[in-house]
Amino acid sequence: MSTVTLLGRRLAEPGTEFVYEGEADGCAGCPYRSQCLNLSTDTKYRVTSVRENAQTLECAMHDGGVRAVEVEPVSVRANIHGKGAFAGSKAGLPGPCPYVECSSHEFCEPDGVSFDEEYRIREIIGDPPHEVCHLDRSLELVELDVQD
Repeated sequence: MSTVTLLGRRLAEPGTEFVYEGEADGCAGCPYRSQCLNLSTDTKYRVTSVRENAQTLECAMHDGGVRAVEVEPVSVRANIHGKGAFAGSKAGLPGPCPYVECSSHEFCEPDGVSFDEEYRIREIIGDPPHEVCHLDRSLELVELDVQD
């Protein structure tokens, strides 16, 4: 289900993905707050369409102004503990990883999900891209549904 919101003109393109981080200091007193601050904080979204013939509105946070767009939450690929994982079950992330050079780091600390929450597994992808986990974790790459 899509949601209409306001997004910076430079980001307002179909297919653009972003993590909504919530209200910024510059949002205080803005007349468009209710149209702009209507998404779930720390959730990853994809722009599905840009409202045609909608005017660009001035914004204290976006130098090119904002446009009306339709967005949908998107699933997130992540590494989870592999034991017993199956599509439809819930899982959380195993925890932070200091090995930023690892080819799996983006999946161990993905944008749009929290370490303290569990998410429904949409799909099992398989083995993560790394050869060896430096934290000796047994991991599996999955697609998490963040819309619960």
